[in-house]
Amino acid sequence: MTNSVNKIQSFGAVMLDIAGTILADTERDIINHPNTGAVILFSRNYESPEQVTDLIQNIHAARNGEILIAVDQEGGRVQRFQEGFTRLPPAALYQNEPGISEVAGWLMAAELLAVGVDFSFAPVLDVDCGVSTIIGNRAFSQNAEKVTQLASEFRRGMKRAGMAATGKHFPGHGAVALDSHLALPIDERNLEAIRISDLQPFRQIIAEGLEGIMPAHVLYSQIDNQPAGFSDFWIQQVLRQELGFDGVVFSDDLSMEGAASVGSFPERAKIALQAGCDMVLVCNNSTAAMDVLDFLPIENNAKRESRLQKMRGKYLLNSKQLQATEAWQKAVFLIQNFTKRYT
Repeated sequence: MTNSVNKIQSFGAVMLDIAGTILADTERDIINHPNTGAVILFSRNYESPEQVTDLIQNIHAARNGEILIAVDQEGGRVQRFQEGFTRLPPAALYQNEPGISEVAGWLMAAELLAVGVDFSFAPVLDVDCGVSTIIGNRAFSQNAEKVTQLASEFRRGMKRAGMAATGKHFPGHGAVALDSHLALPIDERNLEAIRISDLQPFRQIIAEGLEGIMPAHVLYSQIDNQPAGFSDFWIQQVLRQELGFDGVVFSDDLSMEGAASVGSFPERAKIALQAGCDMVLVCNNSTAAMDVLDFLPIENNAKRESRLQKMRGKYLLNSKQLQATEAWQKAVFLIQNFTKRYT
């Protein structure tokens, strides 16, 4: 679905958002900024599969270079595109029927790829500890082994459809009550406790080839003095060295309150990138996005380029073609009947 064979600019290090269902002229210039690398879409950007397909094509046309399109489409409470898409159940329900999570991962990915989205920020790899309302049933289970199994199946479905996966929220957001959108949660557990539980899903699914990871805006106070997404310890030592991850590290949204303690928006972006993030998200604040775009040095980064290329979706069918397939019809039947049984 990329619209130009003469790509000039490589991926920039910033993922940003747009205001509505059509692309404004001012947004075209921002998308073509050398430091732009991706656009994340929200519910406000969506009306129908046909509309969002056109919007994504216009985003590609606005950029004289590489760009990725992302969305949060986990299912349950976090599904940005709804009308015209299959409603997916919360991840926690998949414990009821082994194998259904792979069907859901395939269906989610296939429907997004059909409109031109490269990837969804999924699956959630957090282990639910029963205290986090922001995670809750977005997690597959309260059992680390079960999270690993179900998330692995979900990712397998995504991969079969042609979509890379992004595990979140490293090293685990499920043991803190506060919502990092609204405050900085503090997890007071020691490193060994986190290794025993929360790191299990990340360790296994990284070994299976996980392409992307998003760190949590959580401060693990017994371990480091920076939230994970700004921490050289968590990203370089634990994620890259101990777990051997060589995929893309996306920051969580720098506009969240969990990031506010780090400094101004340009400071947040600089520290996140220095800590080892490949791409930083700046959403719902166009002024901050421009500040970050203009602040960061313009540079080609071969390692980042290579990693981000692996996040590009494999587009095979448009929405009408997909819906005519037996595979899609069977998957929709299975998911809808599963959802009826358990909700």
